[in-house]
Amino acid sequence: MSQIWIVMTTTAIRKKLITYLADADDKKVKAIYTLFEDEINHEGVFKLSDAHLKILDERRAKHLSGKSKSYSVQEVHDSIRKKRKSNGL
Repeated sequence: MSQIWIVMTTTAIRKKLITYLADADDKKVKAIYTLFEDEINHEGVFKLSDAHLKILDERRAKHLSGKSKSYSVQEVHDSIRKKRKSNGL
């Protein structure tokens, strides 16, 4: 006997899951939530790679040692206003 595999799109899977969860008993909903809780709670959390952290550490060290030019917030705002004004904006 051969098996027939039905391939569903992710849209179809989402619809089936939504329908299932809408009617599932509380115990099952809580169990499913527990499976994905960490991912749900950390959605949108931005994490820098080790390489990016290293770059930031190097730039911070240069800033603190005075080896790089730094600007205050006010200086940045003034520079932007000046550029916008010179461009007619």
